[in-house]
Amino acid sequence: MPSTPSSPTVLKRWIAFELRKLRERSGLSREDSARAVRGSEQGIGHIENGRSLPPPLQLDKLLELYGVPERSEFFQELRTRAKKGRDWWINFDFTSEVLPEYFELFLGLESCAASIESFDAQLVSGLMQTRSYTEAVIRGLQPESSEKEVARRVELRMARQREVLNRDGGPPALWSVIHESALRTPIGGVEVAREQLRYLSRLSEQPHVTVQVLPMSAGAHTGIEGAFIYLAFPPELENDPGTVYAETRVKGYYYEQPEEIATYRWVMRHLQAHACTPQEAPAVLERIAEELGS
Repeated sequence: MPSTPSSPTVLKRWIAFELRKLRERSGLSREDSARAVRGSEQGIGHIENGRSLPPPLQLDKLLELYGVPERSEFFQELRTRAKKGRDWWINFDFTSEVLPEYFELFLGLESCAASIESFDAQLVSGLMQTRSYTEAVIRGLQPESSEKEVARRVELRMARQREVLNRDGGPPALWSVIHESALRTPIGGVEVAREQLRYLSRLSEQPHVTVQVLPMSAGAHTGIEGAFIYLAFPPELENDPGTVYAETRVKGYYYEQPEEIATYRWVMRHLQAHACTPQEAPAVLERIAEELGS
């Protein structure tokens, strides 16, 4: 796992989260903080929402105000990395249709995560998809897209896989619970679906990957409301509770409050308990592959 997250998007988010928490723990309002640094309440709000980074002197003053001046060096280092860093997707010419603004935060979080757990209700996780399966998914979701748009969307997903699974310091721990119905849907046709299942089986044998299949016989279950992803971060980002991401057709939702995280962790524990064991997964995936089309 990376010991030093490099995504400016993630670093700004963490600085914002931590400064807000320190202020609240000190019993101060945004107005109090603004007065102490001779700034504006709106400016403090922008810092705490991750829209902007505090200037170095203002950052030191805020940490002193919150009673943790000894953390200045660490915060200043993160601020410098956030200021000078560059998110990986900036190197690609993705349009807003291919890469909507709300998804950029997820890309940053994903690229820095120490572990990624997902419940996949209808599709195989994007990080575990083959190119053919990805293309079939995108054509199904966006049937009116041009060939160029389809190709760009596929490129984005393949780039995600490269950035996350081949990153310096090693890939995150991946744990996917997939509903059986998603695996039995012949997305792209039987051969594409079989290729995906067998690729998933090979992935599950890697030490950093855990795959479980939730059988249809499980009936109603804690994840019945839909798919979600839980991302946890390296110890360097201390006190970070992680993020849960869930997506609709028009936007993504980020859940970051401890009580929200706890709810989704409870959901995931129940799903893991009712799914086949990781050791059983390769045989289950092979059986489903053989039964497709029969």
